[in-house]
Amino acid sequence: MSALEWVSAVLILFGSTLALTAAIALVRFRDTLARMHAATKPQVIGLVLVLLGAAIQVRGDVNAWMLVLMMLFVLLTAPVIAHLIGRTAYREQRYRDGLLQINELGDEEV
Repeated sequence: MSALEWVSAVLILFGSTLALTAAIALVRFRDTLARMHAATKPQVIGLVLVLLGAAIQVRGDVNAWMLVLMMLFVLLTAPVIAHLIGRTAYREQRYRDGLLQINELGDEEV
C-alpha cells in the first residue's frame, strides 16, 4: 500500500467513527438543541473526512470532482439547516428550561 492509500484509509476510518458517535448522540441526547449540535458538528466533519478519503482513493478520475462538490454542498447547507432547526425548536419551545442564558428572540431576558 502506498502512503496515499494509508492516508485515505485513516481519513475514512476517522470520519466514519465521527459519524457513528454523532448517530449515537442523536439517540441519547434529550432535547432538540443538543441533538441539533450532534447532527451538525461531528456528522458534517465525519462526512467530509469520508468523502476526502474516497476522493484520494479515486484521484485522477472524474468522480473525484463529484466528491469535492458533495463536500462543498454539505459545508454550505449544514449551517443553514442547523439555523432553521434551532429557530423551529425555539418557536415550538422544544428546549430545556434554563438552557438559554441570553434570549435574543424573546421579549424578555431569560
